[in-house]
Amino acid sequence: MRTRFAPSPTGDLHLGGAWTALASWVLARRGGGASLLRLEDIDTPRVLGGAAERISNDLLWLGIDWDEPPVRQSDRYGLYEQAIERLTAAGLVYPCDCSRAEIARAASAPHPGEETVYPGLCRHRDPNRPKRRPPALRVRVPDAEVAYEDEALGRVSQNLSRQVGDFVLRRGDGLFAYQLAVVVDDLAMGITHVVRGADLASSTPRQIWLAQTLGGVPPRYAHVPLVVGRDGARLEKRTPGCTIAALRRAGLTAPDIVGHLARGLGLLAETGPASAAEVVAASAARPLAWPQEPWPIPDAWSGHA
Repeated sequence: MRTRFAPSPTGDLHLGGAWTALASWVLARRGGGASLLRLEDIDTPRVLGGAAERISNDLLWLGIDWDEPPVRQSDRYGLYEQAIERLTAAGLVYPCDCSRAEIARAASAPHPGEETVYPGLCRHRDPNRPKRRPPALRVRVPDAEVAYEDEALGRVSQNLSRQVGDFVLRRGDGLFAYQLAVVVDDLAMGITHVVRGADLASSTPRQIWLAQTLGGVPPRYAHVPLVVGRDGARLEKRTPGCTIAALRRAGLTAPDIVGHLARGLGLLAETGPASAAEVVAASAARPLAWPQEPWPIPDAWSGHA
């Protein structure tokens, strides 16, 4: 078993990130496997200086460590380029110089919470035609249903062409897309199990298809509910009082935070302080059943600047 926590260094570690990091780490530790850290820093305009180091330090303060040197996506561009070359050789990649406005006008209006399905505007155009703007590279998806058994959500199924459309591998500005990089990295790192937030569940069928198309075996997935604030809204890095650093400054201990998160994840039977190592020991005697409902932060934790 090999799990990973893969934060983007665009801000400090918040409770939602600590929640999935703890879940992933405990899964590896109770299974006798390896837990890895990957810093997803390919969206360079959004990366904040020092954020990767602060995230790493906060994880270690919580008792969440890793078994191999951290991986940075910015060191792996060659792997992503090789994957695009393989897909291109298979006739699955084409340039797209559509603007977001053009795509939005041509696409069917998505339902609330759904993404816009790319309508295939450039799919059948001559790839050598003059381009109006630097093109993105898209991958041709089949008109096929991809289904898998999520260890938290149950059976998940998605028709790639009707619910996703041909998705971007490399943006027009030259940056590699998340959907490509995460698949290439999980395969290269030998990741067997992924625990992440339920907000990423809709990306999983396309990632499974892409991993298989690249000749790999995709991980098993568990998409856990999100940590939410008092108003029920998902936490963001700008939400006051939700970062580990802010809670540390307010006087909370690592066992205070870990114990609360572990109770919400179903890893502890009672609410109370617990170290990460204690959570592993306690959860080993409990059947693993991921939660089905979002987990709220305590009222007393809200509002710490």
